[in-house]
Amino acid sequence: MGSELTAEKIVELFERDVRARRRLAELLVMEPDVRLAMINAVLRDVATKSDLERLRDELRNEFRSEIEKLRSEFRDEIRDVRRELSSLSERVARLEGRVDLLIKVFIGFNVPLLVAVIGILLKLIFG
Repeated sequence: MGSELTAEKIVELFERDVRARRRLAELLVMEPDVRLAMINAVLRDVATKSDLERLRDELRNEFRSEIEKLRSEFRDEIRDVRRELSSLSERVARLEGRVDLLIKVFIGFNVPLLVAVIGILLKLIFG
């Protein structure tokens, strides 16, 4: 049983003997049916031009979709910022109106007082 030649032992022998492995490969490649089977197996893993074109189209469509999504999000953000700016403009305008009113009230109360103080000072100085 120890000298029995199994598939596992054959593989081990080819793993150890590079020259024998090369000769086996050459023999296999010379057989048209084996060569065709190997070519077909390799071709299944090779991307064709149409595969690449399909992939390019898919990527292009995905890229366009993502760009459009970003544009939409950007438009929404701009719309929100404009809404906030408009709200701030309204608040500033109301504050300006209140400040104007405060200045008018301040002047309205202080001018007569200032005139009275000036009058008292003039009376004290002149007589």
